[in-house]
Amino acid sequence: MTTTRNHPADAPLSVALVTLGCARNEVDSEELAGRLEADGFRLVDDAAEADTVVVNTCGFVEAAKKDSVDTLLEAADLKTTGRTQAVVAVGCLAERYGKDLAGSLPEADAVLGFDDYPDIAARLRSIVAGEAHHPHTPQDRRRLLPISPVDRDASAISVPGHAAGTDDIGTDFIGAGAPATGPRAVRRRLDGGPMAPLKLASGCDRRCSFCAIPSFRGSFVSRRPGDVLHEAQWLATQGVRELFLVSENSTSYGKDLGDLRLLETLLPELSAIDGIDWVRVSYLQPAETRPGLIEAIATTPGVVPYFDLSFQHASASVLRRMRRFGDPESFLGLLDRIRDLAPLAGVRSNVIVGFPGETEADLQTLCDFLEAARLDVTGVFGYSDEDGTEAATYDGKLDEDDVRERTEHVTALVEELTAQRAEERIGESVEVLVESQVGDTAEGRAAHQGPEVDGTTRLMHVPGGITVGDVVRATVTGTDGVDLIATTEGAR
Repeated sequence: MTTTRNHPADAPLSVALVTLGCARNEVDSEELAGRLEADGFRLVDDAAEADTVVVNTCGFVEAAKKDSVDTLLEAADLKTTGRTQAVVAVGCLAERYGKDLAGSLPEADAVLGFDDYPDIAARLRSIVAGEAHHPHTPQDRRRLLPISPVDRDASAISVPGHAAGTDDIGTDFIGAGAPATGPRAVRRRLDGGPMAPLKLASGCDRRCSFCAIPSFRGSFVSRRPGDVLHEAQWLATQGVRELFLVSENSTSYGKDLGDLRLLETLLPELSAIDGIDWVRVSYLQPAETRPGLIEAIATTPGVVPYFDLSFQHASASVLRRMRRFGDPESFLGLLDRIRDLAPLAGVRSNVIVGFPGETEADLQTLCDFLEAARLDVTGVFGYSDEDGTEAATYDGKLDEDDVRERTEHVTALVEELTAQRAEERIGESVEVLVESQVGDTAEGRAAHQGPEVDGTTRLMHVPGGITVGDVVRATVTGTDGVDLIATTEGAR
């Protein structure tokens, strides 16, 4: 056995995983944790107590990239003050920049790409032992074989009762404490809360001119429904009450499996799993959101009426330059269809302000749309060039001051509009998933509030017996921005 630097040969290596970015990264980290634990690593929460620190980075926007680099530098400082012997970068920033990141950040002992994930334990052992790892040269992953979202195994098993006309062969799912009988999909929960993200697919086939994600996440690949169901069943045994379905584009789920309606048939099966109260779908592409999918999300018992619609803008001319589709009329028509089926549905979106060629009239079109749309939450991003994207080559770029001014204007408008939308919910009876509790006050999320980004609901005068993970019926009595204040009616 190789003796690692300052580490007893017979002691298990400890590892801490630090996750940045989106819920998809959270799933990736838990899959890495499962692989590492299954291969003898000891997982620790405190990076200062770890032999090696793995930072799952985000490569989405400049602020997230900077946060990732700062986190890597902070972890590297532990090599002089703690027991840490190696710091390793994984995730989107590592995949996207590879050897360039390694060259500019010598404090990190290795930069690993997605292709290293299946052998992550061996990689970390060699790095801690002092062996040099040569980072990959980034390539456009759309031109490579797709990244499989789960491991495949020859001894796959069938999942009965699955959607007719689809291949329902899946793989065994192994969670913490399950016997490792072969190369199966592995996951180990790092957060014990009542909500867990569940990956539907990996990659994206769209070609939005501002987005670099497909170039380093690869082409769209759906997980087999059986795999999703197995993992959902395991998550339920871990105390999960809400499944948060994540992907780069959930409306494309099933297209590569020959059934674009697969999500509509999968949702009732997920919501029927014993112990699961809520199923929530994230990231819907408005131009692909079909009437059948709207109906499934809005009316299926146990599926929360929540629509994460990535509008990005409302001006038809700006959307065309973005390589997207839509206009105010079609978007408002989509919202009308949703609210006809579920009047109290939650709707969130993101918009990009200051896109190349955006005129004052385009900006006003966006603002008029936001006023008419009555969205619960809207993320506002000022445009900036992303390496390797089509939009980075466009003429008609606004200067930074103009982009900042427009972004501040739309942000102020959105803050006013979303606060008004929250106030419209005063008097509503809502269900709230309790996520924390202190004394007779608890905090959680109502069905229209997605994890982390959509605000919270504070429950006042909570009766005894209610604990984290309960779903509580409450009446909204007040607001604080997008956050709600409510009084409990009961729990289930």
